[in-house]
Amino acid sequence: MHATVSPSRVRGRARAPPSKSYTHRALLAAGYADGETVVRDPLVSADTRATARAVGLLGGAAARENGDWVVTGFGSRPAVPDAVIDCANSGTTMRLVTAAAALADGTTVLTGDASLRARPQGPLLDALSGLGGTARSTRGNGQAPLVVDGPVSGGSVALPGDVSSQFVTALLMAGAVTETGIETDLTTELKSAPYVDITLDVLDAFGVSASETAAGYRVPGGQAYAPSGGEYAVPGDFSSASYLLAAGALAAADGAAVVVEGMHPSAQGDAAIVDVLERMGADIDWDTESGVITVQRSELSGVEVGVADTPDLLPTIAVLGAAADGTTRITDAEHVRYKETDRVAAMAESLSKLGASVEERPDELVVHGGDTELSGASVDGRGDHRLVMALAVAGLVADGETTIAGSEHVDVSFPDFFEVLAGLGADADG
Repeated sequence: MHATVSPSRVRGRARAPPSKSYTHRALLAAGYADGETVVRDPLVSADTRATARAVGLLGGAAARENGDWVVTGFGSRPAVPDAVIDCANSGTTMRLVTAAAALADGTTVLTGDASLRARPQGPLLDALSGLGGTARSTRGNGQAPLVVDGPVSGGSVALPGDVSSQFVTALLMAGAVTETGIETDLTTELKSAPYVDITLDVLDAFGVSASETAAGYRVPGGQAYAPSGGEYAVPGDFSSASYLLAAGALAAADGAAVVVEGMHPSAQGDAAIVDVLERMGADIDWDTESGVITVQRSELSGVEVGVADTPDLLPTIAVLGAAADGTTRITDAEHVRYKETDRVAAMAESLSKLGASVEERPDELVVHGGDTELSGASVDGRGDHRLVMALAVAGLVADGETTIAGSEHVDVSFPDFFEVLAGLGADADG
């Protein structure tokens, strides 16, 4: 499918969807629990549905009721699935569920779509093999399809921190129900550390203790997942909110604002988008008590932003930089090349097609907004929800019509994105 976006002015109130990161973790945490857990206000998207299906294949169940997810847990010992676990396009599902599958007494096979089958899993496979299980790539390249044999009983393991923080999350979540727990020793700097903070936040809400150590993280074994009152409420998603906030900063109508609701403080690193917009000169206000962020159209200036901990913000920041005066330099971005697509290269290519002056470097994306006049063009979302949404925001301020291929992929994290954008007054059809 294709989306078309034309120059527009936007205004009004919108609510960002629930957090994808929190929903994934809450669904699996509810799977590790005994009995029934209600996951309230979850994100229901292609990715989170993949995690819900996996919980079912591991011996639990997940049913939608009145906007919530009611999960029957498989407890501390998952069942051996009676079918291959298809994680679709969800890297979070594959990594978190691979570690869960290593607890089962038998063999589990996991796969996904072509994009997911190209993403690195090797460090997690090595870690699980070092903990007493066996885990391998069928093609011997550290990529899915994966074959996992358990059960692991826990222990200590070394792994790199600069490939994906999801490896750490997977081991912490599974380690809590092993006999001896799991301790990770990170051999390189941890990228995307706030996502592990999200994991610790969810574990705490489910009554599970885990902590950071001098060398990495540790979770004691023999614990039980038991959320207070048998339920867990998912907070709003700052990654998704970033597109609405960027739309307001770039395209709000004169004297009007875009107001984004449901944005209460949490462990999400992508709340940094508020600080980035402030540094660029945006007229933005965050009422943390009410969870409301208000932003007006502003004259923006380029800044330097490191995305080591906030890789999902790179597409949004790149678009803001293309519409700002001066140069925006996005650094610490090498790991952003290993997402649904190489987001550094993809944004460089798409923004160039839209008329931006862009430099792509191994671990940086440099956008020269002062040398840029954005013009509508046909661009490819490359099957990546975050590229599609960021490029749609660029279309609001580009001269002429912008066409974005692959608009259906917003279903991964923000299924009604184009409807919300149109509801704010944008000339957008997804």
